[in-house]
Amino acid sequence: MLPEALHLALLATALTLTMMTVLWVWHFRLKDAGVVDPGWAAGIGLVSILYASLGSGWQPRRAAVAAMGLIWSVRLAVHLARRMRGKPEEGRYRALRAEWARAGANVPRRFLFFFLLQGLLDVFLGLPMLLAVLNPEPRFSDWEAAGAGIWLFSLAGESVADAQLDAFKSDPANRGKTCDAGLWRYSRHPNYFFEWLVWMAWLVFALGSPWGVAAVLCPSLMLFFLLRVTGIPATEEQALRSRGEEYRRYQRTTSAFVPWFRKPDPGPAR
Repeated sequence: MLPEALHLALLATALTLTMMTVLWVWHFRLKDAGVVDPGWAAGIGLVSILYASLGSGWQPRRAAVAAMGLIWSVRLAVHLARRMRGKPEEGRYRALRAEWARAGANVPRRFLFFFLLQGLLDVFLGLPMLLAVLNPEPRFSDWEAAGAGIWLFSLAGESVADAQLDAFKSDPANRGKTCDAGLWRYSRHPNYFFEWLVWMAWLVFALGSPWGVAAVLCPSLMLFFLLRVTGIPATEEQALRSRGEEYRRYQRTTSAFVPWFRKPDPGPAR
């Protein structure tokens, strides 16, 4: 099992790094490093198809892995691509560009490393898919059924959160305002919460395969990135720059991640 897993992981690494290098070159023409986001989402779908096509496990399970990976990937990649179409580069990438330039760094090379890191992240997050496609057991386990159910719930939640935010932003009257309707009333980042839940679903699905417990690394890493690195911190820094006190009020009353009941606004800290 290990030699086959390593072979498939190396193929996936070559595929995602090649894709990210092409996107890095393309981003100069677009003048928008945000293309890395739909690229990262598309990479998950490519990895799932590669593993499902070449894995030696039970064919129906491989088909399920390919379908789940591709559906999630296409939905998110299309959503992210539409969000950036016809708009200037997202604020967090402009901030990164400015920060690296102030530090005297080679900005194009820094972005190349950033793009390649996203490709490696696709391979790492594909671990539960890899474990599943190598499982020869000729039946679905209860773990896999539960994982598929959580995946469906997560996909629905992420889709609803994205649709609610898009509807809010499409109204000119809301320009410069903070969306606090629907799921966004109970979490400042419900899209990130349900995205993390997708990787919890993959963990549960992988538990039906040998060595599936190793997949716990995936939701753990995703949670770290969302809470500490490229997710909530970067998004909220940009929101505070653009919306100021209004967003600070939103922070004081609304859960950052897990949807929960709102709190009374205690007012600014003195």
